[in-house]
Amino acid sequence: MKRLLLFALLVMSLSAMAQTNPKPFIVPELTSWQGAEGELTPSQRIAVKGSDKELLRIANLFAEDYQTLTGRAITVVKGSGKAGDIVLQLDKKSTSLGKEGYELDINTQAVVKAHTPQGAYWATRTLLQLAEQSDNGAMPKGRAVDIPQYEMRGFMIDCGRKFFPMDYLRDLVKIMAYYKMNTLQVHLNDNGFRQYFNNDWSKTQAAFRLESDTYPGLTAKDGSYSKQEFIDLQILGEENFVEIIPEIDVPAHSLAFTQYKPEIGSKEYGMDHLDLFNPETYKFVDGLFKEYLEGENPVFRGKRGHIGTDEYSNAKKDVVEKFREFTDHYIKFVESFGKQAMCWGALTHAKGDTPVKSENVIMNCWYNGYADPKDMKEQGYKLVSIPDGLVYIVPSAGYYYDYLNCNYLYDNWTPAVIGNQVFEEQDPAILGGMFAVWNDHPGNGISVKDVHHRVYPALQTLAVKCWSGKLRELPYAEFDKKRLELSEAPGVNVLARHGKPQSQVFAAEEIKPDTELPIEEIGFGYTISFKVEGAAEQKGTELFRSPHAVFYLADPQSGLLGYSYEGYLNKFNYRIPQGQSVEIKIQGDNKSTRLYINGRLHQELDRMTLYVMKPAEKHSFHTEGVIFTPEVYSPATKMYYNRTLVFPLKKAGNFKSKITDFKVYNYQN
Repeated sequence: MKRLLLFALLVMSLSAMAQTNPKPFIVPELTSWQGAEGELTPSQRIAVKGSDKELLRIANLFAEDYQTLTGRAITVVKGSGKAGDIVLQLDKKSTSLGKEGYELDINTQAVVKAHTPQGAYWATRTLLQLAEQSDNGAMPKGRAVDIPQYEMRGFMIDCGRKFFPMDYLRDLVKIMAYYKMNTLQVHLNDNGFRQYFNNDWSKTQAAFRLESDTYPGLTAKDGSYSKQEFIDLQILGEENFVEIIPEIDVPAHSLAFTQYKPEIGSKEYGMDHLDLFNPETYKFVDGLFKEYLEGENPVFRGKRGHIGTDEYSNAKKDVVEKFREFTDHYIKFVESFGKQAMCWGALTHAKGDTPVKSENVIMNCWYNGYADPKDMKEQGYKLVSIPDGLVYIVPSAGYYYDYLNCNYLYDNWTPAVIGNQVFEEQDPAILGGMFAVWNDHPGNGISVKDVHHRVYPALQTLAVKCWSGKLRELPYAEFDKKRLELSEAPGVNVLARHGKPQSQVFAAEEIKPDTELPIEEIGFGYTISFKVEGAAEQKGTELFRSPHAVFYLADPQSGLLGYSYEGYLNKFNYRIPQGQSVEIKIQGDNKSTRLYINGRLHQELDRMTLYVMKPAEKHSFHTEGVIFTPEVYSPATKMYYNRTLVFPLKKAGNFKSKITDFKVYNYQN
């Protein structure tokens, strides 16, 4: 009897010790989880149940991404699989999971069930995040039913005022897909502010970024996308279930078009406004949209097209009515090519009598003074929540956000919040939410890397809020810590993160000329240190370069230590001494780049406030022919000029000096 009692007590004790698995960390957070005990170590096989070709494609993509992330190969097979396998299957009869939801049951197998291939694809993103958080790929046993709370989960990027290379946009698609963000709105045209360009519209930065055959010469000279490049971007998006929404912004923000064809510009409201009373305006804009929308294989492949229509003058009633007529015309014009039209909210600002089509039209609601969301809902528009006071990033502008307040958004915001109006969660009028990057100040030194450093934490945060809504359990502090453990996406490292935290990631006794390093670049928060025995170097002598930047032993203008990126040139007030040995240390973060000589801080290149750009200053900060150089004449109209650097390491230059004891750290020491 005593033995039985002891045995029972032992069983009870062991049972009490066994715990069900807590919800695993996934971005966005799983909307439901039932934990079980133990874990599944995968067999390194993924089985596709059924004959769906798209499901097979997704399995093969998963296998490729899995190997990229973990270094372990995984084999794709057909059938129900065996113990330890990951199994993908579709249940086309069941609609409870919706278009994007999925069920993941991890037991003797990891079984994914979804109603559509898209749902199965999102499940593979969850599996990949689980795999990269485990040394052997083991997954906690349990069951998740993961369904997005909002249909549209997106990001808008302003390419008009700052050019983003296609390689970055392609990386961005992959990153968005990894975090189940399904909409990328590409703002293809815009312009800087006239006051920074001597109040001269003809000299003010403006750009249309897409190749045009209809209007030769319209395409921007400082960076653009060919039609095929843009088509390929959309195809990549389709393969990863990220919709690319192209935006041509008219009739404001249109200086690129009026610089090309001045007669369609408004003499009364400024050349960034199209003249709505000029028939030539309609001929021009019709021709522009038609070029990308018509044909069996149009350049704009997707189901939606964005016509802009924000921030036009409402000074006179006849202007308001003409703006409403213009908006209605281009909604219907886009629809005539079988596309769904999208527009920016402006119809409260432009309140009038002329009817504007609302049925099946999507409106970005950004400022309630321009478009009152409740009124727009009553009129029949479908809304995308993108409130400027919460989710607008304008890098280093001094207004809106430089970095989003992710803590506040995580704790307080969902797409149901548009400015000061709060809707019921999952209100059928609200399709979802987005955040935006606006590059208001061309010429301010902000690089693609700088922008991405702002975008990435915002993207991870908005991914949670748009997928999971209010359904979250993890405190922000823990989320903010754990999110850094995830990759940007399989094979993507725009932030240039390397090694474990607080570590040395590379060292060499000597760097020989033309040496290639295994690290392309090191991201913000780095330290570079080396010894240099100075020799006579020609101007333009490089220490290192990457595809994105160059660090000079002797810059091209003055022969000083310095660096360039994207047409910008920044110099330290230091020249490598000939015939002497010095210790150099360079530290860089998202605020400044610092030079230490023999252990002492020599100079910090941080953000500068520019009031007046004199010719000599322009020469110092910008290389010729690449960057629009602002001229600031009013002290009230200031610009912040940034001098950060993601340090290039890919290839050493052809220098004469001797570089020894070279070290790269992913922290500042």
